[in-house]
Amino acid sequence: MDHSSHAHHMAMDHGNMGHGGGAEATARCSMNMLFTWNTDNLCIVFRQWNVGSSTTFLIFSLLAVVAIGAGYEALREGIRQYEASLNKWAEAQRLDDGSVTENTPFLATLSGHNRGEVSRRAHAIKSVLYGVQNFYAFMIMLIFMTYNGWVMIAVSLGAALGYFIFGGKTPATKETACH
Repeated sequence: MDHSSHAHHMAMDHGNMGHGGGAEATARCSMNMLFTWNTDNLCIVFRQWNVGSSTTFLIFSLLAVVAIGAGYEALREGIRQYEASLNKWAEAQRLDDGSVTENTPFLATLSGHNRGEVSRRAHAIKSVLYGVQNFYAFMIMLIFMTYNGWVMIAVSLGAALGYFIFGGKTPATKETACH
C-alpha cells in the first residue's frame, strides 16, 4: 500500500466526532509529526489554546511560551536556593548547639520538632518540588513537540531568557534532559 501521498499530520476535530458540520463546528487542531512553520489549526497542548489563523494570537501565544520557559528556570533557581538554605542550616546544626537564628529555614522554626523530623519534612517538601519541576519540564516538552518552528524557537528563547534572569549562579553546561 503506497502512503507517499498522505500528509504527515493528523487533523483532530475535537467535539464533532461523527456529527454533522455546520454552525456547531468546533475548532480543529492539527498535530504535525514532522517539523513545520505552518500555524494553521495549531493547538498548543490544549484544544482551547488554538492559535488559529490570527497573527495577533500567535504572537501572544509565542510570548506566553517564552514566559513559560523562563518560569521553569525561575522555579529551578527557587528550588536551588531552598536546597542551599537547607544545606546551610544543616551545616549550622553540626557546628553549634542547634539554636535557631534568623537565617534558619522556615522548617526549622517549628517548635518542638527535632532535627530528624525537620529533615524528613524537608525531604518531603523537596520531593514535592521535584515532582512539580518534572511536571513543568514535561509540559514544556509537550509544547516543544508541536514540531512547529515558531513554538520551538519560543521555548528556546524562554529557556535563554530564564537563564539570563535567574541562572547567574548556575553553570551554562547543564544537562539537556527533559527533567
